[in-house]
Amino acid sequence: MKTAQGERLPVQGFYFDELSLGQSAELSREVGAADIEAFAAVSGDVNPVHLDEDYARTTSFGGRIAHGMLSAAYISAVLGTRMPGPGAIYLSQSLRFRRPVKIGDLVTARVTVKALDDKRGHATLETVCVVNGKTVVDGEAVVMIPRRAA
Repeated sequence: MKTAQGERLPVQGFYFDELSLGQSAELSREVGAADIEAFAAVSGDVNPVHLDEDYARTTSFGGRIAHGMLSAAYISAVLGTRMPGPGAIYLSQSLRFRRPVKIGDLVTARVTVKALDDKRGHATLETVCVVNGKTVVDGEAVVMIPRRAA
């Protein structure tokens, strides 16, 4: 399997016993106008602050901003492709939107193992998206991690 960027992905990500506290993974993406427009088309969120520069200039942001959930989708991408990776099941996600993301911003999404529940096979991960060293989104995810076959 390959990503849209041509990266080869493993068929199976980390197993529960391969995770440890503090372990982390990340990916970075530059947000383009086309990304925002595609996200609007897929999600149906056509708020003019995302799509209409003239309107967006009249807001406190001074121009178009990306959907907050676009940055959240980058967190999902880390969880689904890097760590824990393929085979993991997203159970929950809390999010706090701290700052706007603008066209041209490089967003780095990072997940870090915060807690491991051996009984349930769940990992709690700290999640964060950063632009220029500043947090734009943070929160916490709970993910079910596959175990090795006995």
